Amino acid sequence: MKVSVVTRSGRELFKGGLELSDSATVADLQEEIHKRSKKFYPSRQRLTLPIQPGSKEKAVVLTSKKSLKDYYSGNSDSLTVVFKDLGPQVEYRTLFFFEYIGPLLIYPIFYYFPVYQYLGFKGDRVIHPVQTYALYYYCFHYFKRILETFFIHRFSHATSPISYVSRNCAYYWSFAVLMSYYVNHPLYTPVSDLQMKIGFGFGIICQIANFYCHILLRNLRSPDGSGGYQIPSGFLFNIVTCANYTTEIYQWLGFNIATQTVAGYLFAAVAASIMSNWALGKHRRLKKIFDGKDGRPKYPRRWVILPPFL
Repeated sequence: MKVSVVTRSGRELFKGGLELSDSATVADLQEEIHKRSKKFYPSRQRLTLPIQPGSKEKAVVLTSKKSLKDYYSGNSDSLTVVFKDLGPQVEYRTLFFFEYIGPLLIYPIFYYFPVYQYLGFKGDRVIHPVQTYALYYYCFHYFKRILETFFIHRFSHATSPISYVSRNCAYYWSFAVLMSYYVNHPLYTPVSDLQMKIGFGFGIICQIANFYCHILLRNLRSPDGSGGYQIPSGFLFNIVTCANYTTEIYQWLGFNIATQTVAGYLFAAVAASIMSNWALGKHRRLKKIFDGKDGRPKYPRRWVILPPFL
């Protein structure tokens, strides 16, 4: 079979097209493109079917495991696909590792080292119990996230644009500096012992619940990340679409109840805003996919991210 690979402007990427076997898959086509141009490794490629000018329909994205014949129209023995360069990519596990290792290493610096002396504070520093518990809680959270990245999460997409590394690290690392600076400051005023226990106790319960949510999400996909969209169910997923985001928000609420700093609440607010946007997108996709038509199940009525309590 002959496959013509064109850019979005219509320019043919390889003159004369590519010759592939009749049983070739999309993955075989991606490998052939990589063979012809070493720069374009498979995860950097996005292949779609051409769309008619003026059409408002979204382009059909070719799935790597499918046969190329699945995308033929009529009796034609040739296929035209549109190629888009996604740019340099990085594995999601690498991206997440660098996101989380920063806070895990940054926060203890403000607790263990005489940072504040270098910043002009000359008085004696008294470490309150809440500051020690906050250190354990904060570091445990990011250590858990790293373990989940390598041993729990199954990714539907193998890679992410490499530019996301600097962007995401800037977000996580800068908030780590801001939060650890204020929580460990020599002039920090601790909350009451009862408030501290309530905050950390609630937060730990949410951390455990968050871990269990990730286990449930893991079971929706096969080890290679395939499985497509499915309706999550069980535990808090019977109430909200994105229970993993709900428990993530609540665990930072617990941390802030116990530590009570403006920096901590600011981080929680920004994180909640970002996760709410992600949750709305996922909720809409699931409702669109599972619309109850053509034998598909209908997505049940659920809250998007936060139930009507707390």
